[in-house]
Amino acid sequence: MKILLSNKFFYPRGGDCIHSIQLKQLLEENGHKVAVFSMQFPDNLKNAYTKYWPSEVNFGNKAPFKLLSAVRRPFGVDEVKAKWNKLLKDFQPDVVHLHNIHSQLSPIIALEAKKQNIPVVWTLHDYKLLCPAYTFMDNNGKVCEDCLQDPKAVIKKQCIKESKLASYLGYYEAKKWNKEKLQFYTDSFISPSKFLKRKMEQGGYPANQIAHIYNFADDNKFNSKVVTLRKNEIVYVGRLSKEKGVETLCKAFQGIKDSTLTIIGDGPLKVELAKKYASSSINFIGFQPWPVIKEKLGNAAFLVIPSEWYENNPLTIIEALALGTPVLGANIGGIPELVTSNNGKLFESGNPVNLTQKIEEMTKTVSWDYKLISQEAKEKFSSGKYYETLIDLYKKFTTK
Repeated sequence: MKILLSNKFFYPRGGDCIHSIQLKQLLEENGHKVAVFSMQFPDNLKNAYTKYWPSEVNFGNKAPFKLLSAVRRPFGVDEVKAKWNKLLKDFQPDVVHLHNIHSQLSPIIALEAKKQNIPVVWTLHDYKLLCPAYTFMDNNGKVCEDCLQDPKAVIKKQCIKESKLASYLGYYEAKKWNKEKLQFYTDSFISPSKFLKRKMEQGGYPANQIAHIYNFADDNKFNSKVVTLRKNEIVYVGRLSKEKGVETLCKAFQGIKDSTLTIIGDGPLKVELAKKYASSSINFIGFQPWPVIKEKLGNAAFLVIPSEWYENNPLTIIEALALGTPVLGANIGGIPELVTSNNGKLFESGNPVNLTQKIEEMTKTVSWDYKLISQEAKEKFSSGKYYETLIDLYKKFTTK
């Protein structure tokens, strides 16, 4: 089978990018031919199809011409359309599999595939099809679903970058690529969490057009020898931004004794948080490559995910469980689907007092079956299981 994957970036930038890169590898390992369509970007991985990729667009550029070019891109521009159609013609895919494409590429590529009767499958990594700001959060960092009832709420609240211009752009982008069009262009959406699937249904998308498939972890991320003697180290891995709840975690941890907290990741709050909370028990070590993360997670007492937004299907949780590491997760979004009594605990999102209590409970729990945690994760999130389910979905639309 010939599969054309598309994601607006193609380097390990975030969960959507990592998933796209790993999916390409998984499909190729199983004998399929895979092409990639992305945006030109200096950090992108080398790929045989980069000549088809449209130029980089920077929404932060203040130069008038560059800004105008950026503002036009979300609505579908000739360069993206022409290069995409050239790739469709040359590669002749059996199926197109979209990921995070809004703004830098735009759903025009779904439209063009539809015109050529090529099946389109679309994995959802966030809430962009329901919320112009992607996150279901307002500009005060609070969970907000107003756009489900009032599409202009994004403008009224200036939810995108606290900017009226950016919020207007998001509103008109959503109006251009509305629900009716996206349903028509797409044969099946893939929701990595049951929570996101329910939100899509709440937003008016038909349940039978949304397949629920959990994301997978590379087989090499499952430990053959799970560490059973754990350090008194608690680990956070992720972006250091408001919606991730890292400051709530730091506040909660100040009352914890006899354990250390290691915070892995970068983001807009890194300097502020490190200056405010770094101590002998809270260590900020910045962005780290997978081998370092694997060593830290594989030896940690547990992972903490203190998110304050509707997380979808956090790859970090899947990776931790693959290593046999328990998880303390916020009871929000898709997190509760992954955390069970066998592999962790939940706490009230945004509540530092409750988080402190749960950290103390987790540190006192000595009965975790680390090998069982890893084994159950392998059964649920293996690449083999994901591949079989995905191929069955592809075949629904390619064997008609």
